Amino acid sequence: MRRVMAMLTALMLVICMAGCGSKDDNTFVVGMECNYAPFNWTQTEDSDTAVEIADGSGYADGYDVRIAQMIADGLGKELVIEKIEWDGLSMAVQSDKIDAIIAGMSPTEERKATIDFTDAYYESELVIVVRADSPYANAASLADFAGARITGQLNTFHYTVIDQIPDADIQMAMADFPTMIVSLQSGNIDGYVSELPGAISAASANSDLTYVQFALDRALRVIRQTAPWQWV
Repeated sequence: MRRVMAMLTALMLVICMAGCGSKDDNTFVVGMECNYAPFNWTQTEDSDTAVEIADGSGYADGYDVRIAQMIADGLGKELVIEKIEWDGLSMAVQSDKIDAIIAGMSPTEERKATIDFTDAYYESELVIVVRADSPYANAASLADFAGARITGQLNTFHYTVIDQIPDADIQMAMADFPTMIVSLQSGNIDGYVSELPGAISAASANSDLTYVQFALDRALRVIRQTAPWQWV
């Protein structure tokens, strides 16, 4: 089994390299999926820490929302949350629709060609979410997932590490985590790759799900990445 490198999570604040700015100088506009608990989610009711989503579809809350609020407060601006599908986030910040992305985005070389990143503000690890009654729930190594139907979110590094699982039956990537959860519960897949906090959240909200962690020498490997950035 290949040696695991320490994981630097994909939870990054992203800024357009050209120098973004919302049309209203009094606002700080942040894009996120609002679909990635516990980091960001959508709820129907307001709360002390929630922020109304700009399109009126509900309220956003979670770790990323709290970080966004701290930045907005530090800038003396009003926080505006734009709910945007994952694939549209990079284009939104490049086209000046939003000022920043705070949504769990890794600083890959391809992304760094068009958008800039802060230093990481959260570190995590990769796990595999499975059904609690699945034979894979007792897996002790990646080799135990041989033949398992595994997937990850589309256009994320989660999906790119699946080929480290020997003889895994790699499924098509899916659009978001709620879709993967439904697919797992319905038996269409055997598991999906997630960061640990997301897996804990999924298992807490769905008693039929659990997740598998691995010892360092048996875990999914990701490349250590840093992304120095200075607010301007």
